[in-house]
Parts: sequence; structure tokens; C-alpha cells
Amino acid sequence: MVATNTAAAPAPAEAGGTAPTAAAARNGGLSPQAVGMSALLLTVAIWAAFALSARALSASTLLPADAAVLRFGVPLVVLAPALWRRRRRLAAVHPGPAAKIICGAGVPFFLAAMYGGSLTSAAFVGAIVPGMVPLFVSALLVASGRGAPRGTQTAGLVLIVAGVIALVLRHTVVLDTEVLLGSGTLLVASGLWALYTVGLREVDLDPVGSIGLLCLPSFAVVSFLVLTGVLPTNLARAAGGDLVLFLVVQGLGVGLCAGLLYAFAIRRLGPQRSSVVGSLSPVVVVLLAIPLLDEAPTLPVVVGVPLITAGVVLANRRPRAKVSADA
Repeated sequence: MVATNTAAAPAPAEAGGTAPTAAAARNGGLSPQAVGMSALLLTVAIWAAFALSARALSASTLLPADAAVLRFGVPLVVLAPALWRRRRRLAAVHPGPAAKIICGAGVPFFLAAMYGGSLTSAAFVGAIVPGMVPLFVSALLVASGRGAPRGTQTAGLVLIVAGVIALVLRHTVVLDTEVLLGSGTLLVASGLWALYTVGLREVDLDPVGSIGLLCLPSFAVVSFLVLTGVLPTNLARAAGGDLVLFLVVQGLGVGLCAGLLYAFAIRRLGPQRSSVVGSLSPVVVVLLAIPLLDEAPTLPVVVGVPLITAGVVLANRRPRAKVSADA
């Protein structure tokens, strides 16, 4: 998912460090920026795979609860030793920020994204969910008195809204309740992810700890809902190919690698450059959906996705500091 400047981010390691030759040697001859860009491009591919899998789930033998079990369970198995070493720091997180993270990217978000994707298209998931995050984050920050968007950020938010309107307008003129319901559900998912983004600012955890804070309670919740019959499951009878696909994409890809790779990319490239490249995720989703899901881009998608992408780029730009008269 595309992060915004309002999200917590480690301090970037900019170009021109103190020992670029040594760093390049450690990275097999590649500069830290090249390694960071590679990590970021892989992250964008994983984000795109999330959107594609949200749409593909409806045609698989898995149910949403099954995909959620894989999404939150696999990272726990892989990171179990590291999370045990962080158990005291995890227990020390305040309930408020923890609730934002758990609700914002946990079971409510996951089920909303999966359900919305089943009613719309991969392009809608890839554009609406990450695209609307800057707008929701700005609204949350304004509501909490922590600043309002300025300059090009405001223009970016306007473009994002225009892009979403372009996506759904046709379905309001010729009433398509299924697509409208799916779009509304994706907007809920985007709002939840914005809550997660804000919550990340309020916790003092490294990427591994943040993954644990999210996955531990989320896996417990979805397991309880499955065991009590609230959420149906088909995990025992699912096709092997579907299990492998969602285990790799959701569990290892989205659940584990995306968070670690994006944090690594931010350290190498800085948050602004990372967020601008990350805004290409909706475009990648549209292009990949053509051969993988046989989704031909419609005119609203062709118009709306570029507007949202441009809006995310502008919304992530930091206003230039004013130069004093004495400078």
C-alpha cells in the first residue's frame, strides 16, 4: 500500500554517505540507492499482487477467512523467534495506538478489501484503497489538530477525489448497486488503512515489531471467528494451487516482505522518493490485470487511475520551507 508523508518513517540515508564505496562493496557493487530502488520496486509488485488477489479470491476455492488465516498466520510462524525477543516492547504499547493498527490493517481492513474486490475489479482495489489514504490521513490529522495540507498537497487531494469520482460516476448514472457497494466497501478499507498509518506514528517499534503487533491479535480474532462458525471456511478442501498462491502472495508477500522491504527502501531513498515511486502501484495493477485476470481497462479506469496516481504524488510532496530574508 502507498504510504504518505504523514506515516512514521525512519530517517533516510541519503545519497552521498560517508562511505559509498564500502556500501557498494557490501551490496555486490550496487549503490545503496540502487538497492533501495530494487526493494521499493519489489514492494510495489507485492502491493499490486494484493489488489489482484483481492479480485482473484472470488474465483478461487478459498474463502475470505481462509485468506486472512494465511495473511496473518504465516508472518507469525516465520517471525516467531524475533517476536518472542520483542515481547516486552509489544506488551508496552498503549491500547489506543495498538487499536488503530489492529483495526486499521487487521481483520476489518482485510475483509473489507477482499469483499470490495469481489464486487468490483482489481483496478478499483489498486486505485481506491491506496489512493484515498492521503485524504483520510489528512482528515484524521486535521481532526486531531495536527496540521492541514498545504500547497501542492491540497491539489493532490483534489485530484484523488476527482479520480475516484471518475471511476464510479458511470455506475451511478447507470445504477450498478454491486459496483457501488464494492466501491463503498473499498473506501471503508482505505479509511481503515489511514487509521493504521496514523497509528504507526504513535508506536516505538521496528518493522518486525509492527508486524507482530498487527498479526498476533488479528490471527487470534480470525481464528476465533472461524472456530465459532461466524466466518465460514473452506481451508481443508481448498485446491492446492490456491493455497500456495495465497500463502505466497498474502502470507509471505503482503504479510512479511512488503513491510520489511518498504522500511528498508525508506532508509535508502527517503520517504518522499519512496512514496512517489510507490504511487505507481495502481498503474501496475491495471497493467497486470489485463493478462492475469482478463480485465480490459474501461474508460473510467483509464481516466481515474492516472488522476489518482498524480494526486498521490502531489499529496506526498512536502511543502518547501520558506527561505528567510537573511539567507
